[in-house]
Amino acid sequence: MSKIDIFALGGLGEDGKNMYILDIDEKLFILDAGLKYPTDELYGVESILPDFSYLKREKDRIQGIFLSHGHEDHIGGMPKLLKEINAPIYGTFFTLALLKDTLEEQNLNLEDYTFHTIKKDSILTFNNVEISFYQTTHSIPESIGMAFNTEDGVIVYAPDYTFNQNVEAPYRTSFERLAAIASKQVLALLSESLGAEQQPRYEATKELNHRLNQAFLKAKGRRVIASCFSTDIYRIQTVIDIALKHQRDIAIIGRKAQRMVDIAVNLGVLKIPKDKLRTLKFIDENNKNTLKETMVLVTGERHEPFYMLQRMVKKLDRLIHLNEDDDVIMMTPPIPGTEKIAARALDMLYRHNINIVKIDKNILPSSHASSEDVKLLTNILNPRYFIPIIGEYRHLYTMKQIGIALGYQEKDIKLLENGQVLRLENKVDKGIVQKIKSGDILVDGILESDLSDVVLKDREILSQDGVMLIIGHIDARKKKIIDKPEVISRGFVYMKENEALIEDVNVIYENITQEIFKNKYVDWRHYKERLREEVSKFLFKSTSRKPIVIPVLIDVQT
Repeated sequence: MSKIDIFALGGLGEDGKNMYILDIDEKLFILDAGLKYPTDELYGVESILPDFSYLKREKDRIQGIFLSHGHEDHIGGMPKLLKEINAPIYGTFFTLALLKDTLEEQNLNLEDYTFHTIKKDSILTFNNVEISFYQTTHSIPESIGMAFNTEDGVIVYAPDYTFNQNVEAPYRTSFERLAAIASKQVLALLSESLGAEQQPRYEATKELNHRLNQAFLKAKGRRVIASCFSTDIYRIQTVIDIALKHQRDIAIIGRKAQRMVDIAVNLGVLKIPKDKLRTLKFIDENNKNTLKETMVLVTGERHEPFYMLQRMVKKLDRLIHLNEDDDVIMMTPPIPGTEKIAARALDMLYRHNINIVKIDKNILPSSHASSEDVKLLTNILNPRYFIPIIGEYRHLYTMKQIGIALGYQEKDIKLLENGQVLRLENKVDKGIVQKIKSGDILVDGILESDLSDVVLKDREILSQDGVMLIIGHIDARKKKIIDKPEVISRGFVYMKENEALIEDVNVIYENITQEIFKNKYVDWRHYKERLREEVSKFLFKSTSRKPIVIPVLIDVQT
C-alpha cells in the first residue's frame, strides 16, 4: 500500500505558473514548472514564477522533472528552477529542444543537466512507481499526458488537451495508450480546467479553413500579413498550408518566435518547403519588400504581434511598412493583459485604411478541454477521485459541477489551493494534511534575484505620484550650508509653475540642516530620514500626493 501526497506550487486559482507535485512513498515527482505573465500593476515585472523553497529543502527526494509540453506556462520556470535544483529532466524531443534553447538564452550550460527524451509509448520505472505516457491534442506538437502507476492505482496528469479529431498525426490523441491506462484502476485524475466553461468547437477547423481561403482569394495580387501567436504551432501550420495552396511564398518575422519556428522547421514539426521560405532584407531606397506573392507571418508571444503591427503601420519596422494595398489577417484574439495594446493596434490599422480580416476566436480551434472533452476523458478513465487543476477558481468550480453531473459525490471532487497537500493513503482520502509554503517569485529579467514588495511599491508610487530629488551641499566639518539645494521633480510637479512650493521645500531643508548641526557630529542616516520624512509630510499636506523623496547630501570641504 502507498502513501500519496498531491499538491501544487502554482496553477490552482490562476492562469499560468503550473507546477504540480506527486509525493509517492517519499519520492517526489515534479510535473511541469511554468511561469505566469504579470498584470499591468506589476511595474517592470517580466514574469511570475512559483516559490521553489520547499523543493530546495527536499531536493534529495526529487526523482525528476516531467514536462508535458513546450508552452511557457509549463516550462517557463525551468531556468530559475534549474539554478536551484539539478534534477533529471524528462520530456518529448520537441519539448526538450524548446527548453534547451531557453536555457542557452539564459546562459546555462546544457552539459550540466541530464535530459531524457520520452515518447508516447515510453515506460519509466522508479522502484514501485511506473510512469507511462500518452499523446494529447494541443496547439503545440508532442504534447503528452502522464500516468503514474502506484500500488494503490494510477494517478493521471492531464494538462492542456482536447479531443479534436480534425488534426494531423503529430497532434492526435493516442487513444490506444489511454485505453491501456484505463484498463488499470485509476485512483485520481488531475485534469486541466481552463476550457471547462466552453462547449466543443470541433467544426471550427473547417470554418477557419474556409475563412482563410476566402481571405487569400480576395487578396490576390496584394501583400498578405498574418498574425499568429508563436506558441500556437498548429494555427501557424494551418495558415502556412493555405498560403501555399494559393501559390504564396512564406516569410516569417518575430524576434523570439523566429527561434521557435526555426526549431520546429529543423525538427520537421513545422512543414514549409525550403524553396517557399523567404528571408527578408531591410527596407531601403532599393528594396521596399512589396512581396505581392508572399504571405508575411508576424509571430510572437502575448503582446508582441500587436506591437509589431503597430510598428509596421507607423513605418518604424525595418522589414514591413503597411499601406492601403495590404491585407492583414489577425489570428490573435486578445488574451488577458493584452486587451489595450490589441485595441490600439486595430485602431491604427483602421485609421490607415488597412484591410483587416479578423478571425473570431469562436472559429479558432480551442486548445483547452471543453466540458465535453472533460466528460469524455473522465468516462474513459473512470477515476475514483476527480481533481481539477490548471485554471482560475471559476474554472475549477465549473469542473466541480461537471464532476457532479457525471455522478461524483462532492467529497470525491477535490478543489485544492496552491500549497494544500491532499493525502491518499491505502486508497483512502485522508483530506488536507498540511499547507506548504507557496507564492510568487517576481522576476524582472534577472534570474538570480526576485523583486521585493518594497521595490514594487516604489514603482507603483513612481508611476502615480512621481519623484522629488533634493540635492544639498554642506560642509559637515564647519557645519555650514554651501548653497540652496537643487530640487528636481519628475512626474510630480512642473517646477516653473510651483516656485512657491519649491521654496518651501528649501526652507524645510535649511531648518532640518540647522537642527542636525546642533549635534556634535552629523549623523547622515538620521539626517536623510528626517529630511525625507518632513518633506513628504509637507508635500502630502500641500498637494495630497506622496512622491518618492530622495535626499542626496554631499559633504564639501571649503
